[in-house]
Amino acid sequence: MKPLVYRKAKRARQKRVTRVKMHITKGDTVEVISGNDKGKRGRVIRAYPETGRIMVEGVNIRKKHQKPKQSGDGSVSEGGIIEKPMPIHHSNAMLIDPKSGEPTRIRKQRDKDGTVERIAVKSGQSIPRNR
Repeated sequence: MKPLVYRKAKRARQKRVTRVKMHITKGDTVEVISGNDKGKRGRVIRAYPETGRIMVEGVNIRKKHQKPKQSGDGSVSEGGIIEKPMPIHHSNAMLIDPKSGEPTRIRKQRDKDGTVERIAVKSGQSIPRNR
């Protein structure tokens, strides 16, 4: 009979974070095209390129039950039910065309100086980056 040999367990390697190519950035005005908030418009508060999600103000509002907390300097933050926006996937939102005000797809075009600008497919007008 062979003696039992205890081997050290191998560590799990961390996954490399792959960024999702997103057409929407922070500060853009978007319209939600699918989901419970379909048709709502809002400004992008934050973009998460690692997961491909965006947080739009006034969209996907969830209630969080928060306990009152006491910080180190003695001040107490209030508890209760707080409403806060949660992220949605970037494919569920479309950029707003600056000329017509309708949702549009975008096309990317490289200028002569090498900068990439986003162009609205419907009107052909460039969409500035509002970071």
